[in-house]
Amino acid sequence: MTQENPDDGIELLWRAAEREPRPGLSLGRIVRAAVELADAEGLEGLSMRKVADRLGFTTMSLYRHVPGRDQLVDLMLDQVLSEHPEAPPEGDWRVRLEDVARQAWQIRRRHPWLAEVRGSRHLPGPNGVAHYDYMLSTLMDTALRPSEVIAVVGLVGRFVDAEALLLIETRREERRSGVSEQEWWGARDSLYERLDRYPTITRLWETGGWDHPENSFEFGLRRLLDGIATLIQERDESRDEICPECGTSLDAAPSGRPRVYCSRACQQRAYRKRKNV
Repeated sequence: MTQENPDDGIELLWRAAEREPRPGLSLGRIVRAAVELADAEGLEGLSMRKVADRLGFTTMSLYRHVPGRDQLVDLMLDQVLSEHPEAPPEGDWRVRLEDVARQAWQIRRRHPWLAEVRGSRHLPGPNGVAHYDYMLSTLMDTALRPSEVIAVVGLVGRFVDAEALLLIETRREERRSGVSEQEWWGARDSLYERLDRYPTITRLWETGGWDHPENSFEFGLRRLLDGIATLIQERDESRDEICPECGTSLDAAPSGRPRVYCSRACQQRAYRKRKNV
């Protein structure tokens, strides 16, 4: 069995964005049908055969456009990422990053299977790269180090996916059982009768802790952005320090350790002065 060449997938993704629609079976029609199927049945319900049946073609006819299911998933991912609206032109880093996180959440509510696309080797297409580039740009004018900009964007993306996975699991159970989440938990009287022996749970219950639960996405996003804001403030404060030799403002060192001098030259001049004292 020959090993797939990842570069072939890259060519497929970028050609898909550039191709003009054609009558009959086309790559665009295949991808749209696959997205509709995954929206209805989840990623586990996606197969080349089911997509072909949905379009009224044979499975083999699809392979003339898409090498296989993995490449189809990459194309689907890039297709739905095109639903991100244009980025707001103004606002500080928090406004812009919060806005794009909410956009990502709304897209995952429409297409929950997005969070099921796991693994570290899914090739990005042009829409995915543009979306990632914009997320990075929201933090580029802050005091964060380049590696921290990348880490923060990854953290926000994983948070949105984690919330979407919870949504997937809830919908899957409701579809399987025919019982809503609220109805299922509301019928667990035999469990609740046993909880009065646990003092913390009992106290929270009696004080209404479960009466009006926090929206997990909104609560988590606010706390996440608060933590990022604290880190940016710390970096700003360290960036405002002054080199004692020449008076230049000190940027944070790549290692994260505090910098005393702005350059090796200033450090050597200060050393020579101390030596001659």
